[in-house]
Amino acid sequence: MLRSRYLRILWFFGRVLLQVLLWDIFLPAMGLRWMAVRNRTRRLRSIAASFRAMAIQMGGVMIKVGQFLSARLDVLPREITDELVNLQDEVRPERFEDIRRVIEEEFGEALESRFEWFNPEPLAAASIGQVHHARLRAEEGVPCTGVVVKVQRPGIDQIVAVDLAALRVVGRWIQWYEPVRKRAHVPALLEEFSHSLYEEMDYLLEGKHAETFAENFAGDAGVCVPRVIWSHTTRRVLTLEDVRAIKITDYAAIETAGLNRKEVAERLFATYLKQIFEDRFFHADPHPGNLFVSPPSQETGEPWKLIFVDFGMVGHLTETTLSGLREALIAIGTQDAGRLVRAYQQLHILLPGADLELIEKASAEAFSRFWGRTAPELTGMAREEILDFAREFRDVLYEMPFQVPENFILLGRCVSILSGICSGLDPDFNIWEQITPYTQKLVENDRGNGLRFLTTEVTDTLRILIGLPRRSDALLNRIEQGKLTVQTPELKEDIRRVEKSIRRLSWGILFAAFFLGGIQLYLNGDVNLALASGGGAFLSLLIFVFSK
Repeated sequence: MLRSRYLRILWFFGRVLLQVLLWDIFLPAMGLRWMAVRNRTRRLRSIAASFRAMAIQMGGVMIKVGQFLSARLDVLPREITDELVNLQDEVRPERFEDIRRVIEEEFGEALESRFEWFNPEPLAAASIGQVHHARLRAEEGVPCTGVVVKVQRPGIDQIVAVDLAALRVVGRWIQWYEPVRKRAHVPALLEEFSHSLYEEMDYLLEGKHAETFAENFAGDAGVCVPRVIWSHTTRRVLTLEDVRAIKITDYAAIETAGLNRKEVAERLFATYLKQIFEDRFFHADPHPGNLFVSPPSQETGEPWKLIFVDFGMVGHLTETTLSGLREALIAIGTQDAGRLVRAYQQLHILLPGADLELIEKASAEAFSRFWGRTAPELTGMAREEILDFAREFRDVLYEMPFQVPENFILLGRCVSILSGICSGLDPDFNIWEQITPYTQKLVENDRGNGLRFLTTEVTDTLRILIGLPRRSDALLNRIEQGKLTVQTPELKEDIRRVEKSIRRLSWGILFAAFFLGGIQLYLNGDVNLALASGGGAFLSLLIFVFSK
């Protein structure tokens, strides 16, 4: 079974890569790009839909891969990410007998010895584990009796190991494809993904994450995190206080409870600003099944609360990344295009050779055209206005000189899902209005550290002034000696592309000659010569595909 699973994954991705070679590399090189463009959208949607169906059927790592890929807007076409963005853990639950066996193996005793009551029907079934409602026996030191129990699927360790082994092979294949290779190092991404996945499978670590999150919001009465019942928790079984309430996408129930959906969206967004920019530790999987809203209690007088569950996937930000994100947020809040480009550089999300001046100009124009608009206003923009922007900055839009570092993936996926939830709660949700007050807070903090920033600026300026005479003298000497050279990276790049096209065209012509010659030889009965010609065609095709 595991062997067939391994081969099925390789077969699926192998077929996809062969399609890419045919439609996106071979046909355009032969002057038939129009054929590839004509059905591109349909092909990509078909590939994404096929993967989605396979992921739901196979479960295991495949659903996690789909969720991971849905955040790679910098590498994958939108047709694919749009299809995968709503991929959830839609898998069949395990038999209760198997779940019982896992629990009893972990605790070394019968299920009934640990739980007074255990619902055999799961509340939810995910790719790694499933959740059941239960009631603990009343014992000293147990803070609650109503609990939810998260139990790992039996044999999931072996399934994950097989899936990751297959994906590592696929990753090496994909790394050959230049449009992907120049934006991401696929093997490194897979290792980051594997590390995150194995952390998610350690329920002891998830319990610690939940407690860290609770400590970070200990002073906020509007945020709730379930308590971990450590006496009933192991690496494969996690027992939490039952804090289920209104699902955050149940808009009718939220309104029936007397809550303002706009206020819910604003609080949710504000909690993530705090998680990212103050705690450097964030809940990285904010899909609707992990977020609830608890209505206010008239009996206790407690206010309504946002409830976060499932801390298997969390993100940690380094000080360097946080500094770059703060710069980017201040730049967006103050509409400072130059500062935004510097933030991009600090975050290392620009490809080498990116045209910084053009990116800054495009950012400034984007601020002018789009800043302050709500989602419906952006959606309702005149088509001509969007086309004008696309025409003016077609080089930036075509080249897309951005890459997302490995440690940035979880944050990108998190923000993407969060944006959708906030817009669902409040169709007029205005992200600019939410960012501006926080930006002002960051700017005030910068002013509070004004001496440090002033010292940095003065030091940089003095360094430039001190070195200016020496550099000027060197420049004059080169001019006198006739050794002055002018760098023209655009021209060099154009020449390189032409040379590459000529080389590949030569191999393409050679492939066609061998291929057609082999057919003619075969028809004439010269089978051996036909096979030799076919070998030459195959070799020419390989060089044509992988030549740089």
